[in-house]
Amino acid sequence: MPRQYTILRDMSGTSLGAPFEIATSTRGFEPLQDFHPVLETQELRSAEVVDFANDPQVHAMAPVMPTRLIAPVVMAEPQEDKPAWGISAVGADGSAYTGKGVLVSVLDTGIDSNHTAFAGVNLVEKDFSGDGNGDVQGHGTHCAGTVFGRTVANTRIGVAPGIDQALIGKVLGNDGRGDSQMLFQGMQWAANHGASVISMSLGFDFPGWVDDMVNNQGLPADFATSRALEGYRANLRMFDAVMLMIRRQAAFGAGTIVVAAAGNESKRNTNPDYKIGVSIPAAAEGVMAVGALEQGSNGLGVAYFSNTFPQIAAPGVGIVSAKTGGGLTPLNGTSMACPHVAGLAALWWEAIRSQPLPAKASVITSRLLAAAVTAPLASGVDVADRGVGLAQAP
Repeated sequence: MPRQYTILRDMSGTSLGAPFEIATSTRGFEPLQDFHPVLETQELRSAEVVDFANDPQVHAMAPVMPTRLIAPVVMAEPQEDKPAWGISAVGADGSAYTGKGVLVSVLDTGIDSNHTAFAGVNLVEKDFSGDGNGDVQGHGTHCAGTVFGRTVANTRIGVAPGIDQALIGKVLGNDGRGDSQMLFQGMQWAANHGASVISMSLGFDFPGWVDDMVNNQGLPADFATSRALEGYRANLRMFDAVMLMIRRQAAFGAGTIVVAAAGNESKRNTNPDYKIGVSIPAAAEGVMAVGALEQGSNGLGVAYFSNTFPQIAAPGVGIVSAKTGGGLTPLNGTSMACPHVAGLAALWWEAIRSQPLPAKASVITSRLLAAAVTAPLASGVDVADRGVGLAQAP
């Protein structure tokens, strides 16, 4: 039975050698002048998969896998209403920088382009879902508001409100679901159009994929799980290949910082050891995974739902931002933490461009990680749960 595969072609003359691995050039991973990546989707049978792996132009390939938004978490006990606490916690309200001149991309459920939070921002929208531009879910609108939203009802919601242009890729449909091909295309589109920062608050739907194969395709549970694991592994390799593609492109420009939410599957509220590791895209090499923090009487703690092993952490509980249709709404999740870091990355881009330092993604990433602080965190917070600490503005 044929399956849909995403295929990344690399015209530099490399080959996989085996399915679901990443091609390695005989020249190493250095930037290639003749590197021309092309993403495509094809239906392939098992024998054809092997043939494609031996094609010298195929750099990576993976079965198309379902994705979904990282749904906001409903907290049993809402936090005290402090709408701008995240902005203050990361120091954005005291920074001399606003993100002016920095191009960011939000890959999510789209955006409510008519919201007053985005007045004056040139929003370049592209739909990869097939549902058309716009945001039915409200998730992408909320995340974009945290990155670069203007003040609404006397409340500052944006970390980088000086951003005047943004690339909005709708990689999740009106039902909040999509697939890996949509996401890979969105990432390539954003990078090719010069995005300095890409923000992704979404994840791969492994359980949903297994359920679909069992309930809709009639596969036995063990066979479905095995196929899903194979697909997950292949898509992780594909992400690594796409990130390599983005790093190679940096040789001809400043590069792109890719930020992703760690995920909300952990349940520390039921068992302190119930911690789920970050999943793709946050788990891919070169992607900055962001965990969620919440306010507490003794300092900032890790939100019980935040997946473990992020690189860095940011406010993710009681975050007030733009609501589809107008106004503001509070949401909780690593989806809310991720755009804080994306906004901070924009501030660091602006800061480094004003200094005698090379304005490269690698430099901005290093400064952003090095500037993180641990003093505001409650005692006993596990380093594995918060990474280098609370992200900070320049």
